[in-house]
Amino acid sequence: MPAGSDARDWLRLTLTPGIGGETQRKLLAAFGLPERILATDAGTLAGVIGPKAAERLLTTDTREAVDAALAWAEIPGQQIVTLADDDYPPALLELPDPPTLLYVRGRRELLARISAHPAIAIVGSRNATPQGEANARAFAGALAEAGYCIVSGLALGIDAAAHRGALAAAGDTIAVIGTGADRLYPARNRELATEIADKGLIVSEFPLGTPAAAANFPRRNRLISGLSQGVLVVEAAVESGSLITARLAGEQGREVFAIPGSIHSPQSRGCHRLIRQGAKLVETAQDILEELAPGRPAASCTMAPGPVDTAADSDETARLLNCTGYDPVTIDELATRSGLTADALSVILLQLELDGRVASLPGGRYQRLAEQHP
Repeated sequence: MPAGSDARDWLRLTLTPGIGGETQRKLLAAFGLPERILATDAGTLAGVIGPKAAERLLTTDTREAVDAALAWAEIPGQQIVTLADDDYPPALLELPDPPTLLYVRGRRELLARISAHPAIAIVGSRNATPQGEANARAFAGALAEAGYCIVSGLALGIDAAAHRGALAAAGDTIAVIGTGADRLYPARNRELATEIADKGLIVSEFPLGTPAAAANFPRRNRLISGLSQGVLVVEAAVESGSLITARLAGEQGREVFAIPGSIHSPQSRGCHRLIRQGAKLVETAQDILEELAPGRPAASCTMAPGPVDTAADSDETARLLNCTGYDPVTIDELATRSGLTADALSVILLQLELDGRVASLPGGRYQRLAEQHP
């Protein structure tokens, strides 16, 4: 970030209440850097943004907020990036409404790196199924190993799984958040956020102290897609915010990918809608790389069900797996299909759950998990 008075000018421009992004862009286009904007008389400013906004900009006392932001940026690993900085992501400059400032925590160099080494966003439902989270981790890990930075939103469910998959593969990951960079939301992902700040990057366009608010997350989503070469939707209901990210990606000229799921799962219907609208159906990371980087191999992360291998299982376990399928199912349905008693099913299902082959779902349902295979 520019030093001294330049830094204060950028912060004053963005922290003045009522001077939003559109007004900031008008001022920057008309007068150049914030130093020149703030040195311009009220009458001239009014010709661009109106008299009320001009008076507000020149008379509002923002010193406390500016000092707090400068103090925050003095802490190691915490910085403020402006539109004038060399490492401001060029991909965001393509947006009709690029943020004037970015508050970042972690490895700032990732902003410049994604210009040469592309990024892909992985997003999806906060209420993800165990299979959905497994898919997100596997795709993120494989794409990270292929050199892609994984971008997501630090939300529960698919977002968190994608970040974890990238970190587990020793890859790069960027979390774009909808709160101030000094607030970690949701609280359940605090440990994950700390790891991302250490090994990756947390990015926010919102002023410090901004709490979680519903209106912030669609704005956050445009940066997730904007930083990325493409967007992969792993699981999404038809009203999911992930579909907003996918729509924004299409409007920004990015590729949109979706993983299909069960026709009975509400968390798959958003992905199926995207596929009907033209998103590319993918089953492996290689499907994505063939679209974005033909010829680049990916680590295996096929999550589609493969042939059932039950040779090492007991007869009862093999029978149960062969009749379970990959849709959620109740224990009563399993009893009817398999002919096993409820007591026998409970014992077998518990062992399969401990082995990571079956997941228990709300409502007393179970779902077989697809195993990775080449």
